[in-house]
Formats: sequence, structure tokens, C-alpha cells
Amino acid sequence: MKFVSTRGSQSVSLDEALMQGIASDGGLFMPESLPVFAPDDFADCGTIQQTAVKVLAPFFDGSSLHASLAEIVAETYSFPIPVRTLQEGERRVAMLELFHGPTAAFKDVGAGFLAACLSRLSGGHQQPLTILVATSGDTGGAVAAAFDGRPGIRVAVLFPEGRVSPRQEKQLTCWGKNVLSLAVKGAFDDCQRLVKEAFVDAALASTFRFSSANSINIGRLLPQSIYYVHASLQHYRETGRRPSFVIPTGNLGNGLACILARDMGFPIGQIVLAVNENRLIADYLAGAEWLPRTSLQTLASAMDVGNPSNMERLRALHGDAADLQQRISAYAVSDEQISAEIKRNYAEFGIATCPHTATATSAWRSLDAERRATEDWVLVSTAHAAKFETIVEPLIETSVEVPAALSAILARPSNAVSMNPNLAALAAALKAGFQVDAADTSGDK
Repeated sequence: MKFVSTRGSQSVSLDEALMQGIASDGGLFMPESLPVFAPDDFADCGTIQQTAVKVLAPFFDGSSLHASLAEIVAETYSFPIPVRTLQEGERRVAMLELFHGPTAAFKDVGAGFLAACLSRLSGGHQQPLTILVATSGDTGGAVAAAFDGRPGIRVAVLFPEGRVSPRQEKQLTCWGKNVLSLAVKGAFDDCQRLVKEAFVDAALASTFRFSSANSINIGRLLPQSIYYVHASLQHYRETGRRPSFVIPTGNLGNGLACILARDMGFPIGQIVLAVNENRLIADYLAGAEWLPRTSLQTLASAMDVGNPSNMERLRALHGDAADLQQRISAYAVSDEQISAEIKRNYAEFGIATCPHTATATSAWRSLDAERRATEDWVLVSTAHAAKFETIVEPLIETSVEVPAALSAILARPSNAVSMNPNLAALAAALKAGFQVDAADTSGDK
């Protein structure tokens, strides 16, 4: 299978799309076509790993990784991804829990997949692969954990200084020598802009062999689509009905993964996107012009994105707002609503929810009565509440148990470099952090 740029000037193999991250024309890679499946195709797939191998096989056709697909899948989906029932009744409400991985966030799935793929693709290359990742909170920690200590690969994590939770920052800054943590004096959008600028800068490209682990990399979207595939198939087998999903989204990667799953023929009903006060997606679907904005700092910090990159993919797939309105809807949730939802979820369901998950429950409660009553709803929980204890615990008036993997991370020492939000500062930080100069591109000295 070939992967083509959303801007039309490049077509590459899966291996090249994974390694490049972003197309040479600045566009984002998408499969040239999507395979189409039927639920009966998965009658013999009882586990998420079996489902993943069957769904991903067409995308790996012609890839040097094809023979390793089962191993890659086993590494990626090595932790539980359960669906918890919240309300029984004629129409079920459930929660898809995506926070049982090593850094307690849904990003562990895509990061694990990329690490499994890129470590195999990079083997034997003299120059190390340098992965640039911009993060608004969770992506960087998941990527750093997935690539920590892997030979031949270096990771530079760019995060907005002072705009992530203390425990998120710990997850961004506590890794080994092959991970460089960069605290950018700006917003997430500055981090994302710097990553994109670095990819197309000729001088930096001659010094570093770049790839990306943001959801601009197609290697993030493909594995994330699998948990929507598997959850929808399980529900359809049990009830004969297509579940609808409410998905917290910032850069639109997780939401787009669900849309891809539905486009491939899986039994998914409505798709509702929950955004925070960075409401560009919701406003666009309501008829506003798509004009990137300065991101606002909110309680749901990992969703603080003013220019969601994956809208370029979504528009390439399904057109502009008038067409998209027929396929998805979106609700914007304020900080006040997030706080109220955290309290209400604990009172009604007995669970502590992170601020991002609270945007999903709030969006679900905002649906009109008919939509809520005529669909089975799956609300997507993207991170563990313990990562946001300073927000959650005062609201629910009790402590949140910290998962063992997260506890181990919190015990590690931290190290980060503060930098200005410009390309020259990034270049200097990369060269100093990885001990590289113009005459030495072979890796760490």
C-alpha cells in the first residue's frame, strides 16, 4: 500500500511514511485507499491483538515490517483496554478506558506502535533517528517512555513551559540520555510549529535524520483506530447495535482514528467530538471559518490546541464543514463544566475522571434527549485521574490511587532545558543536548 500527502505531491511506502513523519510538501500522509471490512470477517478474532493483525495487514502490504506485524501488535497492545459499563438499561452507557498503559494515557498505544516499528526500521543505520515530538501533556511522556533506552533512536520532547500538570511534567523530563526534554516558552502551538519548521529546514535536515511521533505521523492513527474497531465489534456481537462514541480531542488524532474505523466499515454509529475552550473544531462545524487561534490554557491541558493538525487529514477525506456536519458533531466544554463533571461523575458513577474524560461525559450529557435515548454510548476516557490530582482530588474530596507504573515514573529525577520558541533556539538545543555539530552527524559523542 502507498501513502499519499494530503497536499498531493508525494506518494511513499509505509516504511517511508513512518520514518519521514511529515511529507516533503508539508502535508500529512494518508493511505491511498482504506480497506473495507465486515463484522463477520472478525468472527474468529477474540482478542484485540487478533483484531489488530487482521485490520493492519493491508496497510503493511509491501512493507519490510510485514513479517513482524504480529510481534509489533503484541508489543503495542500489551496492557488492558477495557470497556466499563456505567449505566445498564435498554440503552447502555459505557466508558472505554485507554489509561492502563505505562504512562496512564491513551497515547501509550500510538507511542508503543511507533517505537516497535521505528526501532526495527532504524536497525543498522549509522546515523541515529531523531524523533521530534510536540506535546500538550500526554504525548511526550508516552513517546519518551516507549523510546527510552532504545539504541539508534533519540527523542526531543517539546512542551509548553508551565502549561502541563506537575505529574505530566515529571513524565516528560525523567528519562535517559537518549531523551531530551525541552521546555518551550510559549504554548503547545509554538511547540508544534517548531517541529514542522524543523522538518522542512534544509540545514537541520542535513544534521539530523528526523521523524515525528505526534499524530501528524500516520503511525499514531493506525494503531489508535484498533481500539475503536475492537470495542465496536464486541458491542455489536453482544447487542446487534452500533455503539456511538464521545471522544475528547485536541489535535484531532484520536477522533480521526475513530472516523477511520467507521470508514473501514466497522459498526460505529454517531461520533461526537468533545473539545475544551479551544473550540475551533466545534465552531468550524457550526459554520465558522477555519482560522487557527492562539491556544487557551484550560484544566484539560492536553487538549489545549489552537490549530489542530489532523483537520487537514479530515478535510482531505470528507470535505469541508458542510460535508463534515453530516458525519460528526462537536461540543465545547468550559472549565466550569469540567469541574462540575468531575464531581458529578464521582457521585453518579463512583469513578474519578481526569479533566479530559470529563469533557466527554459533559458532551454526552449535553446531547438532546432523543440522541441519548436512541443510541448506545461509549464515552472515551483518555487519561488516569491520578495524573491530574491537583485538579481532581479537591473536587471529589478524596485521594486518587496512583497506578504502579506511574508511581515508578514519579520517583525518577527530572531534567529539562528551557528554550525560546524559535527555530534557532531549537537547533542550538538539539546540537547541545545530543552533542552534535555541523561536522559530526553520527550521533552521541
